[in-house]
Amino acid sequence: MIKNLVIVGSGVMGRGIAYVGATGGFDVILVDVNQVALEGARNEIDSIFEKGIRYQKISKEEADYAKNRFSYSTNLKEAAAAADLIIEAVPEKAEIKKAVFETIEQHAKEDCYFATNTSTMSPTEIGSYCKRPEKTIAMHFFNPVQKMPLVEIVRGLETSDETAAMIREVAAKMGKETVVINEFPGFVTSRISCLVGNEAFYMLQEGLGTPEEIDKAIKLGLNYPMGPFELGDLVGLDARLNNLKYLHSKLGEKYRPAPLLEQYVKAGRLGRKSGRGVYDYTKDGELVRK
Repeated sequence: MIKNLVIVGSGVMGRGIAYVGATGGFDVILVDVNQVALEGARNEIDSIFEKGIRYQKISKEEADYAKNRFSYSTNLKEAAAAADLIIEAVPEKAEIKKAVFETIEQHAKEDCYFATNTSTMSPTEIGSYCKRPEKTIAMHFFNPVQKMPLVEIVRGLETSDETAAMIREVAAKMGKETVVINEFPGFVTSRISCLVGNEAFYMLQEGLGTPEEIDKAIKLGLNYPMGPFELGDLVGLDARLNNLKYLHSKLGEKYRPAPLLEQYVKAGRLGRKSGRGVYDYTKDGELVRK
């Protein structure tokens, strides 16, 4: 039975996963080596709770109960030793994920499960970083985690049926719908999302329309809740570019990143987090948090 969750990485995804973990009834430790980032995550999570209470998504009693199950740490070794399930949510770079999994393998209990929050990377390869590939799986959460209903659960080559069933149960307690699929680069959602987002950049560089017109056409014509540029700015254009490069290397030419997207990233136009991506999120030179 899984009771204690450790979330590694306090970025946008990590803090969102920690929030739904706590509201789902789990004891949660959010871990980050950067104390400043961890404090930022604490403030953001408190804000999510406050908004939830204000909009009656959660009662004050439920929020207080969930907050009491939260703790924050910069000590991954110590946190890993107490975990029943460790969910890694660090950047999509193999060397960073490898370092995390090698550390938790040394310090986690033998019966602890490992999950990676990845949108493209191989859970089979990630499972090879440790000695329990049968207990390793991918949990692909979506941004913003507290609002998006799906977790895409991706089995690696050696992931056991028992692990897949256990992780599906964990996601259900977090209030999520799930699909369980077998590994292939990009899974289901990232393959489609990357194609749409990349094609939008090709349209923009060809002068087909403004970002606003392209986003509006996709939202109203195809019933998407968010246009591809709005979504790209939300998840980060650097993250989108990294995903495309990975899929291009694995699946071929149709995933070659649009040159304009590469230019935006080189210019530091990464989206909401940097203040400017396709759209401008600053006012009087200051970043506007939305």
